[in-house]
Amino acid sequence: MALKTIPGFDRIGEENAFAVLARANALASEGRDIINLGIGQPDFPTPEHIVEAAVKALRDGHHGYTAATGIPALREAVCADLARRLCVNVPADNVLIVPGGKVTMFLAILMFGEPGAEILYPDPGFPIYRSMIEFTDATPVPVPIREENGFAFSAEETLSLINEKTRLLIVNSPANPCGGVTPRREIEALVAGLSAWPDLAVLSDEIYGQMTYGEAAHVSLLEFEQVRDRLIYLDGWSKTYAMTGWRMGYSVWPDALFDKARKMAVNSWSCVNAPAQYGAIAALTGPQDCVAEMMAAFDARRAVVVDGLNAMEGVSCVMPEGAFYAFPNVADTGMAAKQLASGLLEEAGVAVIGGPDFGILGEGYIRLSYANSLENIERALEKFRSYLDRR
Repeated sequence: MALKTIPGFDRIGEENAFAVLARANALASEGRDIINLGIGQPDFPTPEHIVEAAVKALRDGHHGYTAATGIPALREAVCADLARRLCVNVPADNVLIVPGGKVTMFLAILMFGEPGAEILYPDPGFPIYRSMIEFTDATPVPVPIREENGFAFSAEETLSLINEKTRLLIVNSPANPCGGVTPRREIEALVAGLSAWPDLAVLSDEIYGQMTYGEAAHVSLLEFEQVRDRLIYLDGWSKTYAMTGWRMGYSVWPDALFDKARKMAVNSWSCVNAPAQYGAIAALTGPQDCVAEMMAAFDARRAVVVDGLNAMEGVSCVMPEGAFYAFPNVADTGMAAKQLASGLLEEAGVAVIGGPDFGILGEGYIRLSYANSLENIERALEKFRSYLDRR
């Protein structure tokens, strides 16, 4: 019997970081010495006070359904945190608790993607953007994220790509996979230019918003009242609090879209895991020194990674200003990016991700996550160097 699905399912892509993770784990199970710089998750454990809050919630009997939008105390905690960090006031009624950051992308793209529509997305960028756009049969329009701009987006170039068919603009800063942080002048220029397109929705992926280094400062689109009526804000706990496996995210929706998102929640996941929500409250309301300690470690690793990469023949790497990724230019090695990534894993035992897995403009680059121990990073860099020397 031939089962026929709708064409959209044949267009769905995937996040190749998980395929690389599976291959790395398979090689490790064979006894190979594998260092994983591919997957994007902190190597720190979830802070103990967060774990204890979730355990206490279980013991206190929080075993049942919650509201599809999230428990009120968590939605209020999100608002208080945004006020503390970003000095913005967001009504709790506009906050939706979701099972992971990807869900917000999924909902937003489903709302605006259809045949004939265009959706702008960062390239190189998180691969799920393009995958979901293609699923809806909308036309994906890449917004180039260029090395010469420090991997920040250009407001002028972004605005030049908007036309009457554009339904949704996706922006991401601090950025995955490149580590770029878009400066305030570009954010302000983008907001000013969007006044010419009042019916264009904006999805701002700020999941790495607390992960910046040095003088780099995260500027949130939530700060700008003139776009709040069409802004979908994406954030969560996975990166900042080392909670990737908890599947905890949240989004802030404009009044016109919130009830649509709520209905999608009711129709798909019903509600987010109850005790995990109590852990998320503890994360936002508890001590924040755990975040500072993790970022200090990432900062030290960042310097080692960039110095080590720039010392290699045929490799150059700009200093990332956010997230925990380096995106070195490997074009001068003479190898295609995915060929190099495959060789590093299979022959050198170092898992990285080829740039083309993040978009059509990713050729010539690879992504390394420095969410691994300093010892492992130094060993991985030596393996990388030795592999290039043998070529």
